[in-house]
Amino acid sequence: MEIKNKGKKKALAIEIIERLKKEYPESDCTLDYNEAWKLLVSVRLAAQCTDARVNVVVQGLYKKYPTIEALAEADVEDIERIVKPCGLGHSKARDISACMKTLRDEYQCKVPDDFDVLLKLPGVGRKSANLIVGDVFGKPAIVTDTHCIRLTNRMGLVDSIKDPKKVEMVLWELIPPEEGNSFCHRLVDHGREICTARTKPFCDKCCLNDICKKNI
Repeated sequence: MEIKNKGKKKALAIEIIERLKKEYPESDCTLDYNEAWKLLVSVRLAAQCTDARVNVVVQGLYKKYPTIEALAEADVEDIERIVKPCGLGHSKARDISACMKTLRDEYQCKVPDDFDVLLKLPGVGRKSANLIVGDVFGKPAIVTDTHCIRLTNRMGLVDSIKDPKKVEMVLWELIPPEEGNSFCHRLVDHGREICTARTKPFCDKCCLNDICKKNI
């Protein structure tokens, strides 16, 4: 029974992927960056903060500290002052400082492309590591942010699971590896436009309306 159910979920996942591709052909990361280390910084700042605000705040941060070395040498208090508008300024500044020091001292100012190595960097969790390996290095990745967790539960791909790692593990069994990263970006777009969190979802406008389990 379990194998049969998994087969149905895989088929559902493939159909969802194909429909979202047509609906959001240009989906991509909404954090602005032109170097891997900047995405590391931005994804840490994005916790409990909008990507739009992060994109504004980091402009001032990079203007003053344009390299890994410069940011590693910066006073944590000054980093905190700059990133304060993103919320949780003290912990974020501390993690960013420690992460840049580690990149400078242990990795020759290069961001590792290995998921398990990334997890060892200060302030880097599974979501951040997946985003880096997927967006920067083009490797299979599944980013279980709030949109991914909410939508995959509503669609019936996962069953009442809220823990990000558990959701990720289920999705690895359902989503083709080469589709995972772009699929998660499309879930973000769909979650912002249609399958919203703070208002009633716009199911009547949804391209998945006829196949979604609607676990709302």
